[in-house]
Amino acid sequence: MIRFKNILLVLHGKKNEEAIRRAFGLAKSNNAKLTIVDVLEELPDRIKDYLEIISAEELQEIVAQERTDEIQTLISSIETNKDFKPVVKTLVGKPHIEIIKEVLRNKHDLVMKTPEGKGDTKEALFGSIDINIMRKCPCPVWMIKPSGSTKYSRILAAVDPEPNDQNSNELNNNIMQLAVSIAELEKSELHVVHAWSLFGEKALRGSRFKKKENEINKLIKDAENHHRKLTEELLKEFSLSKIKHKIHLPKGNPGEVIPEVAKKEKIDLIVMGTVCRTGLPGFIIGNTAESILYKVDCSVLSIKPRGFISPITA
Repeated sequence: MIRFKNILLVLHGKKNEEAIRRAFGLAKSNNAKLTIVDVLEELPDRIKDYLEIISAEELQEIVAQERTDEIQTLISSIETNKDFKPVVKTLVGKPHIEIIKEVLRNKHDLVMKTPEGKGDTKEALFGSIDINIMRKCPCPVWMIKPSGSTKYSRILAAVDPEPNDQNSNELNNNIMQLAVSIAELEKSELHVVHAWSLFGEKALRGSRFKKKENEINKLIKDAENHHRKLTEELLKEFSLSKIKHKIHLPKGNPGEVIPEVAKKEKIDLIVMGTVCRTGLPGFIIGNTAESILYKVDCSVLSIKPRGFISPITA
Protein backbone atom coordinates (compact mmCIF):
# COMPACT_ATOMS: atom_id res chain seq x y z
CA MET A 1 0.00 0.00 0.00
CA ILE A 2 0.99 3.59 -0.52
CA ARG A 3 1.63 4.45 3.13
CA PHE A 4 0.64 7.94 4.19
CA LYS A 5 2.80 9.55 6.85
CA ASN A 6 1.45 13.09 7.22
CA ILE A 7 -2.36 13.26 7.02
CA LEU A 8 -4.46 16.42 6.98
CA LEU A 9 -8.10 16.06 8.06
CA VAL A 10 -10.35 18.99 7.11
CA LEU A 11 -13.60 19.36 9.03
CA HIS A 12 -16.73 20.69 7.38
CA GLY A 13 -20.20 21.22 8.78
CA LYS A 14 -21.57 18.94 11.49
CA LYS A 15 -21.22 15.39 10.12
CA ASN A 16 -17.51 14.75 10.60
CA GLU A 17 -17.62 11.66 12.80
CA GLU A 18 -16.92 9.09 10.08
CA ALA A 19 -14.07 11.17 8.62
CA ILE A 20 -12.53 11.57 12.09
CA ARG A 21 -12.70 7.82 12.79
CA ARG A 22 -11.17 6.96 9.43
CA ALA A 23 -8.42 9.57 9.80
CA PHE A 24 -7.49 8.33 13.28
CA GLY A 25 -7.55 4.71 12.16
CA LEU A 26 -5.39 5.38 9.10
CA ALA A 27 -2.94 7.54 11.05
CA LYS A 28 -2.49 4.90 13.77
CA SER A 29 -2.14 1.98 11.35
CA ASN A 30 0.44 3.92 9.31
CA ASN A 31 2.17 5.41 12.37
CA ALA A 32 1.49 8.76 10.70
CA LYS A 33 1.20 12.32 11.91
CA LEU A 34 -2.36 13.67 11.89
CA THR A 35 -3.33 17.34 11.69
CA ILE A 36 -6.97 18.40 12.02
CA VAL A 37 -8.10 21.79 10.73
CA ASP A 38 -11.16 23.88 10.08
CA VAL A 39 -11.16 27.05 8.00
CA LEU A 40 -12.96 30.23 9.06
CA GLU A 41 -13.73 33.05 6.68
CA GLU A 42 -11.97 36.32 7.41
CA LEU A 43 -13.97 38.92 9.34
CA PRO A 44 -15.86 41.20 6.94
CA ASP A 45 -14.32 44.66 6.51
CA ARG A 46 -17.52 46.38 7.60
CA ILE A 47 -17.19 44.99 11.13
CA LYS A 48 -14.05 47.07 11.62
CA ASP A 49 -16.13 50.24 11.36
CA TYR A 50 -17.88 49.67 14.68
CA LEU A 51 -15.38 47.69 16.75
CA GLU A 52 -14.32 49.73 19.79
CA ILE A 53 -13.49 47.52 22.75
CA ILE A 54 -11.45 45.02 20.71
CA SER A 55 -9.46 45.04 17.47
CA ALA A 56 -10.48 43.01 14.43
CA GLU A 57 -7.30 40.95 14.78
CA GLU A 58 -8.02 40.11 18.42
CA LEU A 59 -11.62 39.17 17.62
CA GLN A 60 -10.49 36.95 14.77
CA GLU A 61 -8.00 35.24 17.08
CA ILE A 62 -10.65 34.67 19.77
CA VAL A 63 -13.11 33.18 17.26
CA ALA A 64 -10.37 30.92 15.85
CA GLN A 65 -9.34 29.73 19.31
CA GLU A 66 -12.95 29.01 20.23
CA ARG A 67 -13.29 26.84 17.11
CA THR A 68 -10.05 25.03 17.95
CA ASP A 69 -11.43 24.27 21.42
CA GLU A 70 -14.66 22.98 19.86
CA ILE A 71 -12.66 20.65 17.62
CA GLN A 72 -10.74 19.30 20.63
CA THR A 73 -14.02 18.59 22.41
CA LEU A 74 -15.46 16.88 19.31
CA ILE A 75 -12.38 14.67 18.97
CA SER A 76 -12.52 13.69 22.64
CA SER A 77 -16.16 12.62 22.26
CA ILE A 78 -15.33 10.32 19.32
CA GLU A 79 -11.78 9.07 19.83
CA THR A 80 -11.03 7.26 23.10
CA ASN A 81 -7.28 6.71 22.58
CA LYS A 82 -5.75 9.51 24.64
CA ASP A 83 -2.18 8.51 23.78
CA PHE A 84 -2.56 9.54 20.15
CA LYS A 85 -2.66 13.33 19.97
CA PRO A 86 -3.20 15.06 16.62
CA VAL A 87 -2.26 18.66 15.93
CA VAL A 88 -5.41 20.81 15.93
CA LYS A 89 -5.59 24.27 14.40
CA THR A 90 -8.00 26.74 12.84
CA LEU A 91 -7.07 28.47 9.59
CA VAL A 92 -8.49 31.76 8.35
CA GLY A 93 -9.19 32.66 4.72
CA LYS A 94 -10.67 31.10 1.59
CA PRO A 95 -11.07 27.40 2.46
CA HIS A 96 -9.54 25.66 -0.56
CA ILE A 97 -6.63 28.09 -0.73
CA GLU A 98 -5.77 27.81 2.98
CA ILE A 99 -6.07 24.02 2.88
CA ILE A 100 -3.69 23.72 -0.07
CA LYS A 101 -1.28 26.22 1.51
CA GLU A 102 -1.31 24.05 4.63
CA VAL A 103 -0.51 20.99 2.48
CA LEU A 104 2.41 22.78 0.81
CA ARG A 105 3.83 24.31 4.00
CA ASN A 106 3.80 21.10 6.00
CA LYS A 107 4.21 18.55 3.20
CA HIS A 108 1.03 16.59 3.89
CA ASP A 109 0.69 13.49 1.72
CA LEU A 110 -3.08 12.98 2.09
CA VAL A 111 -6.09 15.26 2.62
CA MET A 112 -9.26 13.76 4.11
CA LYS A 113 -12.52 15.73 4.19
CA THR A 114 -16.28 15.42 4.53
CA PRO A 115 -17.96 16.71 1.33
CA GLU A 116 -20.04 19.87 1.39
CA GLY A 117 -23.25 18.48 -0.13
CA LYS A 118 -25.81 15.89 0.85
CA GLY A 119 -25.50 13.78 -2.28
CA ASP A 120 -29.22 13.20 -2.73
CA THR A 121 -31.43 13.80 -5.77
CA LYS A 122 -31.66 17.52 -4.99
CA GLU A 123 -28.04 18.33 -4.16
CA ALA A 124 -24.68 17.18 -5.54
CA LEU A 125 -22.33 15.55 -3.03
CA PHE A 126 -19.30 17.66 -3.88
CA GLY A 127 -19.44 21.45 -3.58
CA SER A 128 -17.20 24.14 -5.03
CA ILE A 129 -14.68 23.92 -2.16
CA ASP A 130 -14.40 20.15 -2.64
CA ILE A 131 -13.93 20.44 -6.40
CA ASN A 132 -11.32 23.18 -6.00
CA ILE A 133 -9.36 21.08 -3.51
CA MET A 134 -9.43 18.08 -5.84
CA ARG A 135 -8.46 20.30 -8.78
CA LYS A 136 -5.51 22.04 -7.19
CA CYS A 137 -4.20 19.98 -4.27
CA PRO A 138 -0.92 18.24 -5.16
CA CYS A 139 -1.47 15.23 -2.88
CA PRO A 140 -4.26 12.60 -2.89
CA VAL A 141 -7.65 13.80 -1.63
CA TRP A 142 -10.09 11.46 0.12
CA MET A 143 -13.64 12.84 0.26
CA ILE A 144 -15.55 10.77 2.82
CA LYS A 145 -19.33 10.73 2.51
CA PRO A 146 -21.07 10.37 5.89
CA SER A 147 -22.84 7.03 5.63
CA GLY A 148 -23.07 5.65 9.13
CA SER A 149 -21.23 2.53 7.96
CA THR A 150 -17.95 1.47 9.54
CA LYS A 151 -16.61 -0.08 6.33
CA TYR A 152 -16.76 0.12 2.56
CA SER A 153 -18.55 -2.94 1.16
CA ARG A 154 -17.84 -2.18 -2.50
CA ILE A 155 -14.85 -0.27 -3.90
CA LEU A 156 -14.41 0.77 -7.51
CA ALA A 157 -11.04 1.46 -9.13
CA ALA A 158 -11.37 3.55 -12.30
CA VAL A 159 -8.38 2.85 -14.55
CA ASP A 160 -7.34 3.77 -18.08
CA PRO A 161 -4.44 1.52 -19.15
CA GLU A 162 -2.00 3.19 -21.54
CA PRO A 163 1.01 0.86 -21.91
CA ASN A 164 3.07 3.44 -23.85
CA ASP A 165 2.45 6.29 -21.39
CA GLN A 166 4.70 6.00 -18.33
CA ASN A 167 2.87 8.66 -16.26
CA SER A 168 -0.51 7.09 -17.00
CA ASN A 169 0.87 3.65 -16.18
CA GLU A 170 2.19 4.89 -12.84
CA LEU A 171 -1.12 6.58 -12.04
CA ASN A 172 -3.07 3.39 -12.81
CA ASN A 173 -0.74 1.40 -10.59
CA ASN A 174 -1.20 3.87 -7.71
CA ILE A 175 -4.98 3.69 -8.14
CA MET A 176 -4.88 -0.11 -7.98
CA GLN A 177 -2.48 -0.19 -5.01
CA LEU A 178 -4.80 1.99 -2.95
CA ALA A 179 -8.00 0.26 -4.05
CA VAL A 180 -6.59 -3.22 -3.41
CA SER A 181 -5.14 -2.31 -0.01
CA ILE A 182 -8.41 -0.73 1.18
CA ALA A 183 -10.39 -3.71 -0.15
CA GLU A 184 -8.08 -6.10 1.73
CA LEU A 185 -8.31 -4.07 4.91
CA GLU A 186 -12.10 -3.78 4.87
CA LYS A 187 -12.80 -7.14 3.19
CA SER A 188 -14.61 -5.35 0.39
CA GLU A 189 -15.67 -6.35 -3.09
CA LEU A 190 -13.34 -4.74 -5.62
CA HIS A 191 -14.72 -3.53 -8.93
CA VAL A 192 -12.30 -2.44 -11.65
CA VAL A 193 -13.76 -0.31 -14.44
CA HIS A 194 -12.16 0.70 -17.72
CA ALA A 195 -14.38 2.64 -20.11
CA TRP A 196 -13.51 2.37 -23.80
CA SER A 197 -14.81 3.24 -27.25
CA LEU A 198 -14.02 2.56 -30.90
CA PHE A 199 -12.28 5.63 -32.28
CA GLY A 200 -14.16 6.97 -35.33
CA GLU A 201 -17.18 4.67 -34.93
CA LYS A 202 -19.62 7.44 -35.87
CA ALA A 203 -17.66 8.23 -39.04
CA LEU A 204 -17.46 4.55 -39.95
CA ARG A 205 -21.24 4.29 -39.69
CA GLY A 206 -21.69 7.33 -41.95
CA SER A 207 -22.59 7.22 -45.63
CA ARG A 208 -19.10 8.25 -46.77
CA PHE A 209 -17.35 5.01 -45.81
CA LYS A 210 -20.18 2.57 -46.53
CA LYS A 211 -18.94 -0.04 -44.08
CA LYS A 212 -21.13 -3.10 -43.53
CA GLU A 213 -22.68 -3.59 -40.11
CA ASN A 214 -20.89 -6.90 -39.54
CA GLU A 215 -17.52 -5.25 -40.33
CA ILE A 216 -18.14 -2.47 -37.83
CA ASN A 217 -19.30 -4.97 -35.21
CA LYS A 218 -16.09 -6.94 -35.69
CA LEU A 219 -14.03 -3.78 -35.20
CA ILE A 220 -15.97 -3.04 -32.02
CA LYS A 221 -15.41 -6.57 -30.72
CA ASP A 222 -11.70 -6.37 -31.55
CA ALA A 223 -11.45 -3.02 -29.72
CA GLU A 224 -13.20 -4.48 -26.68
CA ASN A 225 -10.83 -7.47 -26.62
CA HIS A 226 -7.86 -5.12 -26.92
CA HIS A 227 -9.01 -3.06 -23.92
CA ARG A 228 -9.80 -6.23 -21.95
CA LYS A 229 -6.26 -7.45 -22.57
CA LEU A 230 -4.79 -4.10 -21.43
CA THR A 231 -6.87 -4.23 -18.24
CA GLU A 232 -5.91 -7.83 -17.50
CA GLU A 233 -2.23 -7.00 -18.04
CA LEU A 234 -2.55 -4.19 -15.50
CA LEU A 235 -4.24 -6.45 -12.94
CA LYS A 236 -1.53 -9.13 -13.22
CA GLU A 237 0.65 -6.93 -11.03
CA PHE A 238 -1.75 -7.28 -8.09
CA SER A 239 -2.72 -10.22 -5.92
CA LEU A 240 -6.49 -10.49 -6.31
CA SER A 241 -6.95 -14.20 -5.56
CA LYS A 242 -8.25 -13.54 -2.04
CA ILE A 243 -10.41 -10.56 -3.01
CA LYS A 244 -13.86 -10.90 -4.51
CA HIS A 245 -13.52 -8.81 -7.65
CA LYS A 246 -15.17 -8.01 -10.95
CA ILE A 247 -13.96 -6.30 -14.13
CA HIS A 248 -16.25 -3.87 -15.95
CA LEU A 249 -15.56 -2.79 -19.54
CA PRO A 250 -18.43 -0.44 -20.38
CA LYS A 251 -18.41 1.02 -23.89
CA GLY A 252 -18.94 4.78 -23.98
CA ASN A 253 -17.91 8.12 -22.54
CA PRO A 254 -16.14 7.51 -19.18
CA GLY A 255 -17.85 10.55 -17.65
CA GLU A 256 -21.22 8.90 -18.30
CA VAL A 257 -20.66 5.15 -18.02
CA ILE A 258 -18.46 5.11 -14.87
CA PRO A 259 -21.15 6.83 -12.72
CA GLU A 260 -23.67 4.35 -14.16
CA VAL A 261 -21.51 1.41 -13.06
CA ALA A 262 -21.02 3.01 -9.62
CA LYS A 263 -24.77 3.42 -9.18
CA LYS A 264 -25.66 -0.04 -10.46
CA GLU A 265 -23.09 -1.78 -8.26
CA LYS A 266 -23.89 0.39 -5.20
CA ILE A 267 -20.28 1.48 -4.87
CA ASP A 268 -19.19 3.02 -1.54
CA LEU A 269 -15.78 4.37 -2.62
CA ILE A 270 -14.32 5.28 -6.02
CA VAL A 271 -10.53 5.44 -6.38
CA MET A 272 -9.70 7.47 -9.47
CA GLY A 273 -7.04 9.61 -11.10
CA THR A 274 -7.36 13.29 -11.85
CA VAL A 275 -5.41 14.39 -14.89
CA CYS A 276 -4.80 17.94 -16.09
CA ARG A 277 -5.02 18.11 -19.89
CA THR A 278 -5.19 21.86 -20.45
CA GLY A 279 -1.50 22.74 -20.37
CA LEU A 280 -2.18 24.99 -17.38
CA PRO A 281 -0.94 23.24 -14.21
CA GLY A 282 -3.79 22.67 -11.78
CA PHE A 283 -6.32 24.64 -13.83
CA ILE A 284 -8.80 21.81 -14.17
CA ILE A 285 -8.67 18.14 -13.35
CA GLY A 286 -9.96 17.07 -16.76
CA ASN A 287 -13.48 17.08 -18.17
CA THR A 288 -13.86 13.33 -17.62
CA ALA A 289 -12.92 13.43 -13.95
CA GLU A 290 -15.12 16.46 -13.23
CA SER A 291 -18.05 14.89 -15.04
CA ILE A 292 -17.72 11.78 -12.85
CA LEU A 293 -17.48 13.83 -9.64
CA TYR A 294 -20.66 15.77 -10.40
CA LYS A 295 -22.63 12.55 -10.99
CA VAL A 296 -21.54 10.12 -8.25
CA ASP A 297 -23.00 9.79 -4.78
CA CYS A 298 -20.25 8.04 -2.82
CA SER A 299 -16.86 8.67 -1.25
CA VAL A 300 -14.02 9.43 -3.68
CA LEU A 301 -10.25 9.05 -3.31
CA SER A 302 -8.61 11.09 -6.08
CA ILE A 303 -4.95 10.87 -7.06
CA LYS A 304 -2.78 13.24 -9.12
CA PRO A 305 -0.22 12.06 -11.67
CA ARG A 306 3.50 12.51 -11.02
CA GLY A 307 4.74 16.00 -11.77
CA PHE A 308 1.47 17.81 -11.03
CA ILE A 309 2.12 21.39 -9.94
CA SER A 310 -0.49 23.26 -7.91
CA PRO A 311 -1.27 26.81 -9.08
CA ILE A 312 -1.42 27.80 -5.38
CA THR A 313 1.84 28.50 -3.59
CA ALA A 314 2.63 28.34 0.11
